[in-house]
Amino acid sequence: MASTDIVDQWAASQDLPAWFVQAMAVPREEAFVEVDGHKVHYFRWGKRGKPPLLMTHGFLAHARCFAFIAPFLAEEHDIIAYDLAGMGESEMVPDNDGDTRAAGMVALAEALDLFSGPVKPKIIAHSFGSGVALTAMELAAERFGGLIICDFMIMRPEKLKAHFQGSNGPPGSGKSDKPNNIYPDYETARGRFVLSPPQEAQAPFLLEYMAYHSMKRVDGGWSWKFDPMVFHRSVSDQAKWLQAPQRLADLQHRLAIIYGEKSKLFDSDSAAYLRELGGSHIPMIAIPEAEHHLMLDQPLALVTALRSVLALWGE
Repeated sequence: MASTDIVDQWAASQDLPAWFVQAMAVPREEAFVEVDGHKVHYFRWGKRGKPPLLMTHGFLAHARCFAFIAPFLAEEHDIIAYDLAGMGESEMVPDNDGDTRAAGMVALAEALDLFSGPVKPKIIAHSFGSGVALTAMELAAERFGGLIICDFMIMRPEKLKAHFQGSNGPPGSGKSDKPNNIYPDYETARGRFVLSPPQEAQAPFLLEYMAYHSMKRVDGGWSWKFDPMVFHRSVSDQAKWLQAPQRLADLQHRLAIIYGEKSKLFDSDSAAYLRELGGSHIPMIAIPEAEHHLMLDQPLALVTALRSVLALWGE
């Protein structure tokens, strides 16, 4: 079905720049597809038959983080941006470890017919979604045309240990069966929405957009869209996450990394570390002034970086 956010309650209360209004006016589809018995929510831009792109988001986020990015690529591509299981509008999948999420990414591409054309689909993923995409590439690299990672946490072991000193580990590493909190009104719920790692969004209206679409009305008020089961992690997930730098360096497929020049999770030392591990062949592009949440800080610069990599790769 057709979808637009420009007429919703959130948009009516904002002073929106012309580029955002124009991007959100680009036609798109919004739908669900069943993958292995579970509903997956997605948006689709562009035209069938164009080179396909598959996009996914960070932890506890949703596909709308690409809703104002994808339109700038839609003229030349067939684009899918989807909600990971248990986040956004997608159903949670039982025992959903990293391998299951990666297999689900491959199955989604199959279900939406992204493998049928002459050009293999390329993946664009942010943060937590990059880990899912990396595993998907390891499972089925021959079916994809490349992977663009957007600010995935990469650090030397000693720096990583210091980063998590006194905490419970990386985002999503806990286990919680506690139901999501219910807040009496949207304003109270909005007050609980923060970015991780903490940062000020350089485009505050985009932060408001993401916050508004991270919540839903429920009996008694407002609550989060994500399923609390997404916090569960397996031992295998933790091991793979710690091995991510070497896995990236060893990936025998087209790979590029875009990161925020001021990111707390991927910086110039992260790039140097990957090169030391054997990843000198990987293009690594720093976006000036951006932190971890590239699309909330420098959305148009992110578009330019994505266009550049895709143009370099061609088909």
